[in-house]
Amino acid sequence: MMQMSNSYFFNKTDLDQTRAEAILNDALKGADDGELYLEHAQSESLVFDDNRLKNASFNVEQGFGLRAVVGESTGFAHASELSEAALKRAAGAVQAVKSGHSGVLAAPPARTNARLYTDENPLSPIPFAEKVKLLEAVNAYARARDKRVRQVSVSLSGEWSAVEIMRPGGDVVRDFRPLVRFNVSVTAGEGDRQESGSYGAGGREHYQRYLSPDAWQAGVDEALRQALVNLSAEPAPAGEMEVVLGPGWTGVLLHEAVGHGLEGDFNRKKASAFSNRMGERVAARGVTIVDDGTLHARRGSLTVDDEGTPTSRTTLIEDGILVGYLQDRLNARLMGAQPTGNGRRQNFACMPYPRMTNTMMLAGDARPEDIIRTVKDGIYAVHFAGGQVDITSGKFVFNCTEAYRVKDGKIGAPIKNAALIGDGPSVLTRVSMIGNDFALDPGVGMCGKNGQGVPVGVGQPTIKIDRLTVGGAGS
Repeated sequence: MMQMSNSYFFNKTDLDQTRAEAILNDALKGADDGELYLEHAQSESLVFDDNRLKNASFNVEQGFGLRAVVGESTGFAHASELSEAALKRAAGAVQAVKSGHSGVLAAPPARTNARLYTDENPLSPIPFAEKVKLLEAVNAYARARDKRVRQVSVSLSGEWSAVEIMRPGGDVVRDFRPLVRFNVSVTAGEGDRQESGSYGAGGREHYQRYLSPDAWQAGVDEALRQALVNLSAEPAPAGEMEVVLGPGWTGVLLHEAVGHGLEGDFNRKKASAFSNRMGERVAARGVTIVDDGTLHARRGSLTVDDEGTPTSRTTLIEDGILVGYLQDRLNARLMGAQPTGNGRRQNFACMPYPRMTNTMMLAGDARPEDIIRTVKDGIYAVHFAGGQVDITSGKFVFNCTEAYRVKDGKIGAPIKNAALIGDGPSVLTRVSMIGNDFALDPGVGMCGKNGQGVPVGVGQPTIKIDRLTVGGAGS
């Protein structure tokens, strides 16, 4: 990313840039790596529920995180006070990790001129009153669509952050990051039974695209469609059977069951099911999985990661062979690899770790309808809710929020309370057909690790898994 001449922080606070650079140089002298991470973040959230505006918030946070890395050890201190005194206190704290060590500081990341999203703050152009009117309109539209609608919840959230990453010697990388999201949930009922459906979308851009009538009405219609489908759903079957995953958001299963296991720290510590398997076949032929942080305006994209490294398109599994891991600077150095631009942190008060950006299985050449025709007895899963994963074993449990019974190649009745149970490494080897209908999720992903949450994206085509345990009414 091109270095800009004006600092967002040193022009707007009492912290002097020359003094900050001097403190940073002294704090990291003899360390192997480290940086001063400065952040100013604004965020807002509006929730319309039960026919009224239930919550509206606006928050501003700023501060710094100072990190010194020595071997495998890290000294880290942070403060919400941007002052020379606070920075000196932090420097004193992180220097303890350097005791008895004299290293050569790693070179800063290479720069690019890439810009994957607008610098402009998305929160200010639309007045607060107009946002409230929009949520009221969404609520009214959803309730008028079908007499079975009983509850509607609509939310709008956005954030904008300015980031500066400083290294000794005056190297500075700057980034300005927008992020917006729109969500609607609809509950429909008949008699004593009621079911829900939801839709969400977002990305690193302004609100406008998501708030046009065509966009939000389509979102409401999709949430209502899911609710009505689930209202007629039958109990899910149980047992090992064929499973077809639809395109797009279902890629979250691969994100959780496989993606975390391909992060550098887990593999350096040999805590992943994929440790020491580089160059081995870990998936069926045709399975190619990449992590790409360079997609324009996508939720998981970053012009530079939170260490200042430009993001990249990293191939993790190619035609079934394990070929790469996701790396931050620390784990890449210790593993003799190159950083991939996946060093991410939730905010200035957090240390960076290797994390996913937009993680995807690439398309194959099968038509989705042909994949369904091959299923003798199984289910077709279209949407997921949350899941649980054990990184070391790769074992997972995922709950389906929209799924259908499939028999003799035909999609049948919708089913409810279906859970997919398995482990990531085994699932990859059982992929027998890969569709030509690759799709990204609409922009709602959030990934948790070490108590931190960061926005991510997922994607995949329709795929067939020959055997997977389905937990349902009979389990």
